[in-house]
Amino acid sequence: MIKRFFILSSLCMVLGVSAQKSHTVVQGDNPYNIAKKYGMTVDELLKLNPKHKDGKLAIGDVLTIKSDKAATPVVTKAVPVEKATSTTSASSLGKIVLLPKQTIYGITKQYRISETDLRKLNPELDSHMKIGDEITLPLASIKKYGGEQQAVTAEKHTEPAVEKNTTTMNPTTVTPAVEGESYVIQAKDNYYRITKQFGISQQDLYALNPGLEEKGLKPGDTIKIKRTNTTANTDAVAETTNPKAKMDSGNEKSTAASNVAVGDDYVTYTVQQGDTVFSIVNKFGVSIDELIALNPDLSHGLKTGMVLKIKKQDAAYVKKNGDALSVILMLPFGYSTNETQYRGMALDFLTGAKLAIERNARGGQKLDIKVVDSGNEASFKNSLTQINPDNTDLIIGPFFKSNVIDVLDFTKNQKIPVVAPFANSPELYNYSNLIIVETNNQTYADKIVEEVKGIYSDQKIYIVADAKKEDANYIKAGLEKAVKNPNIIIVNSPADIQPDQNMMTGQSAPVIAILANDDNTAGDAFANRMIAMSKEVQGIKAFSMFYSPVFEKKVDELSQASLVYLMDRKINTDGSFEKEILAAYKTKYCKTPPKYAIVGFDVVNDMLTRENKKGEIFKQMNKVQTQLATKFEFVKSKANGAYVNTGYRVIRLVP
Repeated sequence: MIKRFFILSSLCMVLGVSAQKSHTVVQGDNPYNIAKKYGMTVDELLKLNPKHKDGKLAIGDVLTIKSDKAATPVVTKAVPVEKATSTTSASSLGKIVLLPKQTIYGITKQYRISETDLRKLNPELDSHMKIGDEITLPLASIKKYGGEQQAVTAEKHTEPAVEKNTTTMNPTTVTPAVEGESYVIQAKDNYYRITKQFGISQQDLYALNPGLEEKGLKPGDTIKIKRTNTTANTDAVAETTNPKAKMDSGNEKSTAASNVAVGDDYVTYTVQQGDTVFSIVNKFGVSIDELIALNPDLSHGLKTGMVLKIKKQDAAYVKKNGDALSVILMLPFGYSTNETQYRGMALDFLTGAKLAIERNARGGQKLDIKVVDSGNEASFKNSLTQINPDNTDLIIGPFFKSNVIDVLDFTKNQKIPVVAPFANSPELYNYSNLIIVETNNQTYADKIVEEVKGIYSDQKIYIVADAKKEDANYIKAGLEKAVKNPNIIIVNSPADIQPDQNMMTGQSAPVIAILANDDNTAGDAFANRMIAMSKEVQGIKAFSMFYSPVFEKKVDELSQASLVYLMDRKINTDGSFEKEILAAYKTKYCKTPPKYAIVGFDVVNDMLTRENKKGEIFKQMNKVQTQLATKFEFVKSKANGAYVNTGYRVIRLVP
């Protein structure tokens, strides 16, 4: 049998080579229509023609292609070898309708069928994994393991070529319905097709259908497609206790301006000017055929503004054990090692977490909470023995990056949501079930560039760097792209910031000063230098990537420099929700909440309020929420990557 297999393999290779022939590129040709003409995939075409792997073709180029007719004998000879391995050829079969979040892997596990057998029953499986599609399975498996998802059709399997499709269940056969201002979304619809069909812009489509941009287009949903006379609501600016300080809600434009949106079943990407099919393929790590399968309109060319579907996301975690949500808090108390370095931080975090847990429990949420001492770096893996991955729905903690990776590896088969309250590193971005709370410095730096661009008018720009200069260099690079003819100087100390000189009058001219150092000593020096300079020269503009306590102590003086600074957390003491939580904490613990108690409340309350009875936290990650002090605005780091918080608060000191 083994010998026969190798003979067949060799025969396949010989026939494959002999089946190759050539195609000369003519006007109008592109990789997609050439591949389609010869019954190939685009990936196969480009593999046969490595010189054209970037997809660029010129008239007269000669491409190697493969004929389907020549390859047919290979298929017919291979069939008898595989026939003996089929276990379902004479069994009764049925079909299920594909539900949201179902994957090939999930189906094989649920219905106890190998992927090989699943693919034999469904030869075009990869192109038939959209919601509403029908999947053929052994009827006995559907009845035994299907639960609520029972068979929609049952049939006796006789010839593989004969399929009894229930057309009423297939979204592609539904006649498009337009009633007045509404439209029922079809299986092949995308934003580009709908906007062109109804003569409406994509922005207007979002305005008419709040939440559409976040959840994406779903077959069967009804959307509004006719413009109506509506007025947009604007967010009010929250005032702090000091009238000279105004607190923005944070990076309000980040979601609207983003060209990547996360849907329940796939990522959508809005094509930007300069994009190519190959740059998009490389960006998201998908094959060209996967991209075209989800976006048939690509055969007519890529156009700026098109909204593309990118391959489906990993299945979201769904709670399966009991009514109560099983939550584990992993905090570094260090009792097991008698290490007290982080104990105070952990205890404060726990006080805030308890307040959030009690608040949600009073609201009717059933919770099963377990607190685990994560110890220190050396003893951490011992703490993992206290976790039962098969009966855990959410893990909050641990605090440190290496420990977070250990937890993710320990629970990788279950894909349990893991929340990292403090760790934020590119090494973590590959884990699809990870939720990162801390906003990274790059997000802050991008906001500073945006702020400076808004007020820039040929001033000299100083950037105060820390020892590594990473943030300072990143801001400098961003400003060099954002403004015309910038004169940017990176300095080590605020004392190096000097007024500019007006060449015409000889008088001192204002400058722009940016603090890219999170050390409080640097913050003090920066504040003092800005106060001194604002007394010498009018029009000084100051910005800081980071908060320093001196900013709140010297609000009046720093307002003369129009200081704008960013914070990851800031309590609006005038807000009714904030007043309620602060009062509840003081009643319970007889003090105002310290820093880590605020973090504990915000993280735990945000995660619990995103949960539902099924524990489907990932379905709620698109919601923007502000807790006691922290704004949570999560985005995917990349397709099938971690969720990263991009929320922050902007504080403006006005003269």
